[in-house]
Amino acid sequence: MDYVLITIGSLMMIVSIAGAVLPVLPGPPLSYAGLLLLHFTSRYQFSTKFLILWAVIALAVYLLDQLIPAWGTKKFGGSKHGVWGSIIGLLLGIVFLGPLGIIIGPFVGAAVGELLAGKRSSQALRSGIGSLMGFMAGTILKLVVSGMMCWYFIEKLIY
Repeated sequence: MDYVLITIGSLMMIVSIAGAVLPVLPGPPLSYAGLLLLHFTSRYQFSTKFLILWAVIALAVYLLDQLIPAWGTKKFGGSKHGVWGSIIGLLLGIVFLGPLGIIIGPFVGAAVGELLAGKRSSQALRSGIGSLMGFMAGTILKLVVSGMMCWYFIEKLIY
């Protein structure tokens, strides 16, 4: 049974790194699930404090990832139209442009949302840049957290 848990946990770790970049997959929660699977084996154990800490971190990063692009749009002067445009642009971007749409969609969506709200093109562009910056910050945060959990997973297997 341990081999099954380790194999599934390893697959979750691999998918979690992809999930750190693709918004359809929750990267840090998948990494945490991989740690839990390793913990449930008879050979590899983590402390309760360690597991609680990483559960809180994974949940916080997951929630922040939902808020950071909208915050970036607002921080760069965007309105609610820009925030909603960013969200809609992300969804449409994924559907029509695949992985490239993850980057282009929020940028274009925020800019279009601001243009539809009557803002000047320079202000709409700023909102789009804010959305892109927020997306990039969230992606980096997810990569770091998922990468650290993968490190602990591998370290526990090796040592």
